[in-house]
Amino acid sequence: MSELRVGLGIDAHAFAAGVPLVLGGVAIEHGRGLAGHSDGDVIAHALIDALLGAAGLGDIGSLFPSSDERWRGADSLDLLARAYGEVRGAGWALVNADCVLIGEEPRIAARREEMQEQLAAALSVEPGCVAVRATTTDGLGFAGRGEGLAAQAVALLER
Repeated sequence: MSELRVGLGIDAHAFAAGVPLVLGGVAIEHGRGLAGHSDGDVIAHALIDALLGAAGLGDIGSLFPSSDERWRGADSLDLLARAYGEVRGAGWALVNADCVLIGEEPRIAARREEMQEQLAAALSVEPGCVAVRATTTDGLGFAGRGEGLAAQAVALLER
């Protein structure tokens, strides 16, 4: 009988001028990007936390602390691959992951499949193992006011 574990990850970043917007490993045309020590990819960051949480390996800050200059401007897909390497090293494999972007803009429907493919490739899993969706807050909170974006992810691991 296999052992299963589930993990939840949440991330949020403020919009910032002069930086590219990267979501799910995909560069998105937008007037503002997300402020962050790395590239600010909230979808990838939430997924990293979901994977690490399910495996009992801490969180993104424990592996890639913002106090460490090695990670300044890092590609979040690289961070995702490194984090999943730790998860695999602990004997776990991804069954599936579900990621939700929270914000009023940008609309991601046209890029959703590309995001799923990029995230899955970083994890060396089939694209069908990673879902990406989006929702708005109907104008409520920081995301609703257009101040930034948030993401949640859940990951199911199997030993």
